[in-house]
Amino acid sequence: MSDWQNALDNALQAAARHEFSVIPLSLTKLPALKSPHDKGHGCKGECGQLGHGIHDASNDPDRIRGMFEAARHATGYGIACGRPPHFLIGLDLDRDQGKDVDGVWELRRLCARKGIAVPRTVVIRTPRGGYHAWWTGPEGVKVPNRAGQLAPGIDVRGAGGYLVGPGSRGVRGLYTLASDPDDLTVRPIPEQLLQLMTADKERPRRPASAPVRTWAMSGGRSLVGLVRCVLDAPQGQRNNRLFWAACKAFEHAAAGRLDADQAEGALMQAALEVGLPDKEAEATLKSARGDVLGAAR
Repeated sequence: MSDWQNALDNALQAAARHEFSVIPLSLTKLPALKSPHDKGHGCKGECGQLGHGIHDASNDPDRIRGMFEAARHATGYGIACGRPPHFLIGLDLDRDQGKDVDGVWELRRLCARKGIAVPRTVVIRTPRGGYHAWWTGPEGVKVPNRAGQLAPGIDVRGAGGYLVGPGSRGVRGLYTLASDPDDLTVRPIPEQLLQLMTADKERPRRPASAPVRTWAMSGGRSLVGLVRCVLDAPQGQRNNRLFWAACKAFEHAAAGRLDADQAEGALMQAALEVGLPDKEAEATLKSARGDVLGAAR
């Protein structure tokens, strides 16, 4: 069976079994359908055409088949978060020994410190050895997408975001079900964990020597936010923050929203400003670029 057929079959099953809204994804885990509009448009699907990312998501089997027919290169599918009837919330738990990141351990430590009991729920294993934990959320509560704010190696997928579904193939390999296949019930998010996800977090003050430079401003809001993520990194997390920010920047570049070389240059400048050695920063950026865009430059 081809990756495309496997992704379509799994997407249809997710929609039928759980009423999840889905979209086709490319090998880079980005929406597989290109936008019909010029860069900078504000359309969210009102035009009636496909190519609006998560705004295309649907649980209608005919529409799902139509999206996949229009994206024959798709190798996976994304499940929209924050939509009825389940208001899905995801925790992306990264595990990377080379970068000294373990989101699973960080979540356990966080829950132990806060006294949060975490019930069993649906868990997906990622090709890099991490996990995605799925939860249902309450109606009327908007959970923002956040990276590393709960703890290092933990990203939150909420309203406007999506989770890569099991059976999807990315550059690194397959996303697979880690839970008991006989128990695919998505449990409600623990209330204390939900409060941590939705709490306003005060941004740390950046020292005066590390402003957001014009080389970042010219890349737009996305690049500015990623540069700030690096500039705000505490001691011991600078390289991890740089790698995460670079992966996000190159994902934007793959989707045509950023220039890859400009993003790499801005992040390199930010890394140097927070004191990372140039060789270490270069190696991290090269690794992130290879993971997302491939070895060719």
